[in-house]
Amino acid sequence: MHVDHDHRTGKVRGVLCFNCNSGLGLLRDDPQAARRAIAYPEGNVWKPITEAPGDCQQPS
Repeated sequence: MHVDHDHRTGKVRGVLCFNCNSGLGLLRDDPQAARRAIAYPEGNVWKPITEAPGDCQQPS
């Protein structure tokens, strides 16, 4: 078990297993990235929409 904290504020959020704590860190605590990660194994693959070279937008 690992104590999870917000890297910006230092505030403790809770206790997580190593894998969950690492996953949040790798996703940089980004809720949108977490939602895409959850959708992927469910078969809802995120496909970006290219607006301009190097500029992508998530479909709504």
